[in-house]
Amino acid sequence: MDFGRKLAGCLAGTSGYPAILLNGTLGSGKTTLIRGLVPSLPGGEAAEVSSPSFNIVNLYPTEPATAHFDLYRLEGLGLEGDLEEQLHDPDLIRLVEWAEHLAPDDRPEDLLTITWEPCPEGRTIVLTSRGRAGHRVLACLKSFFTAS
Repeated sequence: MDFGRKLAGCLAGTSGYPAILLNGTLGSGKTTLIRGLVPSLPGGEAAEVSSPSFNIVNLYPTEPATAHFDLYRLEGLGLEGDLEEQLHDPDLIRLVEWAEHLAPDDRPEDLLTITWEPCPEGRTIVLTSRGRAGHRVLACLKSFFTAS
């Protein structure tokens, strides 16, 4: 939850958002991160965050709007129409659970990837970025972790 709030702080007051791709096993923390992030964005206080497993995408009334994708059921299938447009819209905050199911050609150019990996003490989070907005958000997140 705290990491999600920190991520929201790195997104607030900026424009041109990276797609945030979330990779990890069931129960690793993807939806929990989103539950910390969305209410911390302007307008997100009343949002009811849940995994959109059956809808594929939930839109939250944040400013800017947040699109929360769950691609678990799309393994091996591509995105089409509105889903593809939303995924590539840099004016939306785009949170993509099970991003490992995205074909390489479907990945936005500007992104921040967060991967949960098991380790003996619990789990580790690996962050990588691509593109100007992705690098900006990663640098912001690093400042939180190097300060503590």
